[in-house]
Amino acid sequence: MTQRVALVTGGARGIGAATVDALVTAGYGVVVVDRCSDLDGLSYSLATDADLDGLLARHGDAVRAVKGDVRDRATMSEAVVVAESVFGGLDVVVAGAGVATGGRRAWETATDEVDLNLSVNLNGIHVTARAAVPALLRRGAPRSGRFIAIASAAGVMANDLLAAYGASKHAAVGYIRGLAADLGTSGITANAVLPGSTRTALLEACGAFYGLDSVEEFAAHHLSGRLLEPAEVAAAICFLASPESSGITGALIPVDGGMTAG
Repeated sequence: MTQRVALVTGGARGIGAATVDALVTAGYGVVVVDRCSDLDGLSYSLATDADLDGLLARHGDAVRAVKGDVRDRATMSEAVVVAESVFGGLDVVVAGAGVATGGRRAWETATDEVDLNLSVNLNGIHVTARAAVPALLRRGAPRSGRFIAIASAAGVMANDLLAAYGASKHAAVGYIRGLAADLGTSGITANAVLPGSTRTALLEACGAFYGLDSVEEFAAHHLSGRLLEPAEVAAAICFLASPESSGITGALIPVDGGMTAG
């Protein structure tokens, strides 16, 4: 089989980087998009050049990188060009770039904060789809293209002090379902993965929103009684990226240790 090619946004660290690792191990060529700089309005640092350099060092010619903001159409168009010019096409999109704010009740949350969550967590997926779906469609039939958004368990449940973040993830879930409907019989599927509390820098930020002494306290919300590791979420994404997942579209796949089971 011809090498499959993936584009992963937010791929320099956390679940995104674990997804790149899993896809490369499965034989994919991967284009990674990450801004590798901080963003005004966030209380925590984003991935760095060093994070991205480490990822590239691990995988050599199997990975190419485009630095830029997922909300920028030129950045995402460049990433698609790299996928097609270097690897010969595009089969899989993993829209993983995301941010979180919190710590205030819904009515006390500034409008700018709501806008920030929506701009990255929803509009970032839309800009990615605008650039990448035409490339998925350029693959000849029968197609096995995949569009996968990394949403959150917060996209299907209520969380106190996280209204803006939760709203953006609910919106992302709705967008993916609409995308699946529009892709219809094309052979390309669209799904959302809903991670629970996963051991990442973003989880550390969420711990600060609640004033927790340790993020291990989040494990109490999982039936499994433990936090998730990024590789566990990446394994589900890697399956959804495969041709074998052809029967799944418009679905919300929880990888949450049982957080949403009840």
